[in-house]
Amino acid sequence: MDVKIDSSWKSRLANEFNAPYFGQLTSFVRNAYTHHQIFPPAKLIFNAFDLCPFDKVKVVIIGQDPYHGLGQAHGLSFSVNEDIPLPPSLKNIYQEIRSDLGIQPLSHGNLERWAKQGVLLLNATLTVQANLAGSHQKKGWETFTDSAIKAVANEKEHVVFLLWGNYAQQKAQYIDNTKHLVLTAVHPSPLSAHRGFFGCKHFSQTNQYLTEHGLEPINWE
Repeated sequence: MDVKIDSSWKSRLANEFNAPYFGQLTSFVRNAYTHHQIFPPAKLIFNAFDLCPFDKVKVVIIGQDPYHGLGQAHGLSFSVNEDIPLPPSLKNIYQEIRSDLGIQPLSHGNLERWAKQGVLLLNATLTVQANLAGSHQKKGWETFTDSAIKAVANEKEHVVFLLWGNYAQQKAQYIDNTKHLVLTAVHPSPLSAHRGFFGCKHFSQTNQYLTEHGLEPINWE
């Protein structure tokens, strides 16, 4: 696994890349790509970090693991390639943006436009086997991505963390909410969105907080 990752992250995560667990993780992932259909494409494993360098991070949205359907995952949580139908959770995210901000999100689900504005779209697990949700969990990815979350939480100020669902909310333990804004809600999945994701107004709250701290708000369209 050739680690191609933005230099601002490479330096901060150097200890992870050199740790024994990461060597084991690399062997597992290499073997998986050799013998199975794995998503995202290998060159996009670290896409979230490449599109959103450390110095630009203003918002962090944490997902669990990549979409496991053909052509969906491209290394950004909740995001899919432009020619792929919107997944149910992203449909609900767009619906909340519409009701919260009164704007119409784009018709496709590629969220690179958010990443380039400083939204780190981070899955806790960065790879998955086709049609097997969670298949690469507990192999070491979580240790790596937790370190990335801790780096943002410890080294930066005034970052908004959007923690949707129980899994993401476990990451709150790494974040000092006197330095950052932590917003929590149920997951935007159709199974739970009606229990508090709709109406959470996280997008307007994010922009209000960024503006109050002299930062450019995110264009969520």
